[in-house]
Amino acid sequence: MKVQIITVFLLFSLGINAQLVQWRGPDRDGHFPETGLLKEWPENGPEILLEAEDIGKGWSSPILVDDIIYVTGMIDTLDYLTAMDLQGDVKWQVSYGRAWNQSFPDTRSTPVVEDNRIYVQSGTGRVVCLDRGTGKEIWAFDVDKEFETEYGTWGNSETPLIVDDKIISTPAGSKTSVVALNKMTGEPVWQTKSLGGPRAYASATIYEHKDFRYILAMIGTHLMAIHPETGELAWYYKYLDPEKWDREGLIWANTPIFKEDEIFLSMGYDYHAVMLKMDSTGTSVSEKFIDRTLDNHHHGVILHDGHLYGSNWYNNKQGRWVCMVWDTGEIKYVDEWDTKGALIMADGMFYAYNERGNVGLVKPSPDGFEVVSEFRITKGSGPHWAHPFISDGKLLIRHGEVLFVYDIKNK
Repeated sequence: MKVQIITVFLLFSLGINAQLVQWRGPDRDGHFPETGLLKEWPENGPEILLEAEDIGKGWSSPILVDDIIYVTGMIDTLDYLTAMDLQGDVKWQVSYGRAWNQSFPDTRSTPVVEDNRIYVQSGTGRVVCLDRGTGKEIWAFDVDKEFETEYGTWGNSETPLIVDDKIISTPAGSKTSVVALNKMTGEPVWQTKSLGGPRAYASATIYEHKDFRYILAMIGTHLMAIHPETGELAWYYKYLDPEKWDREGLIWANTPIFKEDEIFLSMGYDYHAVMLKMDSTGTSVSEKFIDRTLDNHHHGVILHDGHLYGSNWYNNKQGRWVCMVWDTGEIKYVDEWDTKGALIMADGMFYAYNERGNVGLVKPSPDGFEVVSEFRITKGSGPHWAHPFISDGKLLIRHGEVLFVYDIKNK
């Protein structure tokens, strides 16, 4: 009995069982575990609970934890993290590093919350741990400087990943591809060998199937499966095809989606999507099929009831909505709804936020893209690129420097 109590205490202390609040839901797959939500909205959209400004410019997602909103934004040349209550009162606002200062510099990294700590990464690769209550910096490590990152055109767009007692970041370049830091101290734990190539714009995730548990991380050329304990590569796949892409790295912003031994990759720009299949030993992957319809730009796809849903890329300003059968790659529909956009899911419904500012409540069905209700975001500036977030019966959306919170609870 004493041994069991001690074991539980140690697990809790290490944060292994702690619940994470992060970008695109607990598993980074676009699914949010909310229930009891509205199945239809009023004509002008759900009740708005908060409209707040002065959060800085950005495309990162806001997150909500214990009635406090945490959101990043660029103010002047620095990335800031703001903590705000649901009345719009700012509890604290602190800078955590220099923003990306070249093409499209607005903040992209979404904060990750575990217990009383927040982790975030600046546009120039400063990984920071902050106290959730005060915003005080606990530790920081300049990953991109230390490991001599090779940047693509749009710099660093990564949200850090927590795996057990580690923080994962993907500097890429000639020294290493992926590194792990101790989440409590910021001290380096391991680094992978380098596969070359620049940073991608995608965030890593945890892949689990049977007895296999890997970190899936991306650089501009490869997908890597990494043993989280050691940093050793279990396998890697070269997604870059020089005959079909004339740059050194892909413009790859989507975290992979997986089911059992299969993994789906997609990146827009008329570049092929691919379904990979891992072998029974967990040491290699092969291409199951290539798809040229669901080339999702940077908005995420959703796996639901054996089908993949998301928008595709027609050009940088246009796209359509697609449903694909996971097992075969069969396309069930390609439908119009203004243009491409982000997609998440909660309580059996899709929430779509397209690049023209329309927010839609969508009924999932392989028969067509059925928008049940919609409203429009009219405030804020810049592209509508931030992915929505759902928690505690609330829908959070940011457009540039403006934050919106909507009541979507079915009362």
